[in-house]
Amino acid sequence: MSKGSVEEQVKELREQLEHHEHLYYVMDTPELTDGQYDSLMNRLKALEAEHPEMVTSDSPTQRVGGKPADGFQKVKHSRPMLSLDNAYNEEDLRAWDVRVRGGLPGTEAVAYTCELKLDGLSLALHYRGASHDGSQLERGLTRGDGTTGEDVTSNVRTIRSIPLTISAAKLKAAGLPMEFEVRGECVMPHAAFLKMNEEFEAAGLAAKANPRNAAAGTIRTLEPNIVAQRRLDFYAYFLLQAEGGEMLLGSQSEALTALGKAGMRVNPQVATVDSIDGVWEFIQRCEPLRDSLGYEIDGIVIKVDKAAQQRRLGFTGKAPRWAIAYKFAARAGVTKLEGVAFQVGRTGKVTPVAQLSPVFIGGTTVKRATLHNPDEIVRLGVRIGDFVSVERGGDVIPKITGVVLEKPRGTQEIVFPECCPACGSALVKEEGEVDWRCVNASCPARLREELIHFGARGVMNIEGLGDAMVGQLLGQVEDAVDETDIEKEEAAAPVTVREPLVRSIADLYRLTKEQLVGLERVGDKSAQALLDEIAKSKKAPLSRVLLGLGIRHVGQRTAELLASHFGAIEPLMGATQDELVQVNEIGPIVAATVHDFFAQEQNQALVKELLEIGLEMKAEKRVTTTVLEGLTFVLTGTLPTLTREIAKEKIEAAGGRVSGSVSKKTDYVVAGEDAGSKLEKAESLGVKVVDEAGLLELLEGAKE
Repeated sequence: MSKGSVEEQVKELREQLEHHEHLYYVMDTPELTDGQYDSLMNRLKALEAEHPEMVTSDSPTQRVGGKPADGFQKVKHSRPMLSLDNAYNEEDLRAWDVRVRGGLPGTEAVAYTCELKLDGLSLALHYRGASHDGSQLERGLTRGDGTTGEDVTSNVRTIRSIPLTISAAKLKAAGLPMEFEVRGECVMPHAAFLKMNEEFEAAGLAAKANPRNAAAGTIRTLEPNIVAQRRLDFYAYFLLQAEGGEMLLGSQSEALTALGKAGMRVNPQVATVDSIDGVWEFIQRCEPLRDSLGYEIDGIVIKVDKAAQQRRLGFTGKAPRWAIAYKFAARAGVTKLEGVAFQVGRTGKVTPVAQLSPVFIGGTTVKRATLHNPDEIVRLGVRIGDFVSVERGGDVIPKITGVVLEKPRGTQEIVFPECCPACGSALVKEEGEVDWRCVNASCPARLREELIHFGARGVMNIEGLGDAMVGQLLGQVEDAVDETDIEKEEAAAPVTVREPLVRSIADLYRLTKEQLVGLERVGDKSAQALLDEIAKSKKAPLSRVLLGLGIRHVGQRTAELLASHFGAIEPLMGATQDELVQVNEIGPIVAATVHDFFAQEQNQALVKELLEIGLEMKAEKRVTTTVLEGLTFVLTGTLPTLTREIAKEKIEAAGGRVSGSVSKKTDYVVAGEDAGSKLEKAESLGVKVVDEAGLLELLEGAKE
């Protein structure tokens, strides 16, 4: 194939992928299935792998190509990103309208553009003319302190609704130059927020309080691959000149139209009106939409439409005079606390859930709300029988915010259980934490999600052991779940119950074909396929089994460290906390969690069963040396041929340790291209610095 022909194919594939990404992530009108899209992407990846000289930074394959950041560089904004003054009622809004008209000459007509006030974090995107046909995303900045933001470009590139390149044709259609700045809001949709919190809970991490905090925390994550896994959306709402920060077009309404033509996602809920009455009508129309949008809004932003009028009105010390934010009232209601149920999640966390007299809040009838943990119950001073304030705001999940003291008080104290409400095991609370947990791996309340997790790819990899199959194995056929369930993993979904085939993880390995064929939509072939997958999982290495047992704080990395150190399950089960702390990278919190898990009689019995059934539970054998034993390395920058993961594996296989930060105890810093602050710190501390070639020389004795 000629080079010209390859270039044409690469260009065509990129254009197709960019077109379909725009349809999917911006317009919400996909034309391809996921499989068809993946097929196009894989063809492009293959061509770029064969012809690496054709890879460009704006290729769709490079969205998640950024290296982990050592930190975020501070960059001054072209124009301050100021906050807005707030209006909380119609009177405030009309007073602002009077001030606007008073700041303009004579009886000059004023039009207002009204937009949804998205509850996320602001970003400034800088586009610059590229060497090829069009304009390319050069930089993405957070709001920061309003004057100076943080350069989060590598993370911004992973957001699919942000175009990496805008073609000359689109620029022409939008009436835009090659260089300009776009400002907008980055949000995390409700579905992505709930999914992320489920994953956090499964990993033993604290859940994020609301989508706004989750979006802000995600965009400041130092690893672009993590950012890419959480679906963030970006809505453009402002268009500025590249230099000087002046408004690029003659009006805000023109800017929004141009942004849409350029391929940016612009929120469809927008209107330009010629009076404050029109503004109020827009507010009244949009507020009821809050529960159906799929993302958080907390008000309406109103801007004077004409750029010339904006310039004349100017700014106060902290906000523009030509814009204001109308803030919605919190969606709240008052109802009676009828009782408290205690739900057990997959990781064993016990959550008190308030059972309420039904109350209509923000378009939904709320019957339950979270009380979070025992400390929150004490803080609120709430008792059963109290009348309580309930909110549905940015936290998505309804929550109790206080007791209505003017109403009659309840008399029944809320008593947090000492034992698991599902299995009776003693609950455990780690030092410094507020949550109580059941650590019995066979607890029936945990079992459904435990089984799904156990069979997942990357854990025991039992294909066919999905949600529907697990439900049938547990004898459950689910009905519809109430919208107000606290979390998917902790929801008490209505079910039709049959005699379960599985009551513990060990029971998976006792299933027969006859039992499986008796289930709905399971034939002889699919039953045998599942049994083969289950049998194959017996050979899974110890690290996978440890991950599958769902021990809190034990993720993939920790499981591998424990497996490598102990070699088999028996010595790990008998290890003391002091012995666990001796494992590389294992601290006292993780050591205590692992020790407590294996101290439980139920968990000891489960492991014994698994061994008797035939699970090997041995560490994978790796050829290692001690050539780097006792040495600590820090990796920074991009190495010529090795990825960080491969470099880390090589160092650890040779007995070395890889740390994330430089200190006086660091023996070597391995520095590649674009090495950051870690290199500077190494030089200031006198730590030895080597490149990839130097690392390979040190590893010479580690070759298999």
